[in-house]
Amino acid sequence: MLEKADEHSREYDLEGSACSESIAIEGRKTLKLPLESIRVLDLTRLLPGPYCTLILADFGADVIKIENPDEGDYVRWDEPKIDGQSAVFHSLNRNKRSVALDLKSEQGKSIFIDLVKTSDVVVESFRPKVMERLGLGYDELKKHNPKLIYCAISGYGQTGPYVDKAGHDLNYLSYSGILHLQGEPEGKPLIPAVQIADIGGGSLMAAIGILLAIIEQRKSGEGQFVDISMLDGTVSWMQTILPNIVASNQLPNRGELTLNGGKACYEVYQTKDKRFLSVGALEQKFWAGFCAAIGKEEFIPDLDAPIEKQRMMKQEIASVIKNKTLEEWLEIFDDVDTCVAPVLTPVEMMEDPQIIHRKMVEEIDFPKTGIMKQLGIPIKLSRTSGKIRSHAPALGEHTDEILHELGYSKEEILSLKQNK
Repeated sequence: MLEKADEHSREYDLEGSACSESIAIEGRKTLKLPLESIRVLDLTRLLPGPYCTLILADFGADVIKIENPDEGDYVRWDEPKIDGQSAVFHSLNRNKRSVALDLKSEQGKSIFIDLVKTSDVVVESFRPKVMERLGLGYDELKKHNPKLIYCAISGYGQTGPYVDKAGHDLNYLSYSGILHLQGEPEGKPLIPAVQIADIGGGSLMAAIGILLAIIEQRKSGEGQFVDISMLDGTVSWMQTILPNIVASNQLPNRGELTLNGGKACYEVYQTKDKRFLSVGALEQKFWAGFCAAIGKEEFIPDLDAPIEKQRMMKQEIASVIKNKTLEEWLEIFDDVDTCVAPVLTPVEMMEDPQIIHRKMVEEIDFPKTGIMKQLGIPIKLSRTSGKIRSHAPALGEHTDEILHELGYSKEEILSLKQNK
């Protein structure tokens, strides 16, 4: 942090790490969460940016969601709603505060710059150059805070021939080559049920980039620009595919890779009751255990058989698996050391004992909304684990509070409201 903006600001040990437990925050005890000293200004909407800042917020960062006063984050208004806001918005924006600011107005820009002076990180997910056109690009903001870390999440990055292209998750998967390989042989590419490019290529890469920049800033004393392309991040997921294509100069057929349908040992089979059993017996010992359990010991030597033999084995295994219900097969495999699992519905997942034990779905009693089920925190730390501390904010819920922290008087805040 640069300095205190006023008497309401937090205090920082400028010589130490921002993640150090020795940092004192006014009115609080020693830090209990790793990012409690980090303030993040979140200008993002929809999924990639909010998921990134959710990770930071769950581990203590003071994430201030900067929203347009008229509409805010579009996800707020999706259905179904809980307490007037969408269920997805509640999930993505817990532990955050909301300020309603019109960044096209001079007063709104001035307030935003005041916030930048007291912050560590800015995250935005506009198309490239939007912030520059507002007069709030990185080059301008770092004049007010040289230590600022500015993270821009975009579809294709800040440079290159696609810099001005529009896109969504499906488009980035298309360009990456991943979508081409999704699906059954001879069939069309299948769209994944979750947003691989948005979260895996965007959110997670952005969170890692921000944390790397924070570590480096503590060494150099300088901030930097973090350029996150969802396409770049998605291409980087090709670790088990692209090296083999380059080495062999051969393009695999859809649905015939080792890990997407090319082997009988790594497949999904339908049961008698029209449920599904996933088999991931890639290693010889697991394959042997699986074959013995279904009475197909003759397949044990053929783990790495050519594709035609794999197809034949899959057909025969499918015929066997269809003879029993999912529950019957789970009983058979309960004591077998192999990689077999039921294909659960999302409702069944929430009732699974492993999910419950790991607290990956938590029931939180929020003062405003009451008891709400929330996706849990996947990163487990032994001393400073993340926490769900507050519900997702209403649009502009913390505007007065944060303006007061910046030193604005009640009269000034009232004037700003009157001027919208």
